Amino acid sequence: MDRSTSPISIPNILTLLRILLTPLFLILLLRGMYSHALAVFVVAGVSDGLDGLIARLFNQRTVLGAYLDPMADKLLLVSSFVALAILEVIPGWLAVIVIARDVIIVLGIAILTLTAKPYEIKPTIVSKCTTTAQLLLIIAVLFDPAGIKLVMLHPILIWTAAILTILSGLHYIYIGMTILQDVSEK
Repeated sequence: MDRSTSPISIPNILTLLRILLTPLFLILLLRGMYSHALAVFVVAGVSDGLDGLIARLFNQRTVLGAYLDPMADKLLLVSSFVALAILEVIPGWLAVIVIARDVIIVLGIAILTLTAKPYEIKPTIVSKCTTTAQLLLIIAVLFDPAGIKLVMLHPILIWTAAILTILSGLHYIYIGMTILQDVSEK
């Protein structure tokens, strides 16, 4: 996969936009302006899809983008889960699970980097399903924070996001341990 050396590209600008939308999203959320927060969250989500599409179609993938894009995603998602837990819209234990998984991933990357083990940052199928479940949950609770209209859907989305987040975290631990084991045996 060719990567441009120039950090200035449309996908990177869209990623930076997503990072800048996160504080606005949080301010709206904390003010109880859920419909406005939902609109900002959707714009951020669309920018995430667009930056990847543009990067692939127009060969504008960059090294910076490979690191910045997942960090922007984590910033928005973790901020969402923390704020929604503080507002008691979602259970606090779910925010802890989401944060713990992301900390495990970052620690794993740090260990692989510090030990000079070769690795490639690449989302797995489980992690993509996890992100989808987390996004659907956030959209649902922003659409219906009290859980009145979607009373049956909220628990299903909460448990789906929790289970997939745990499975994804365990999967990344397995991948990291496999990389460490394979390289050390050679």
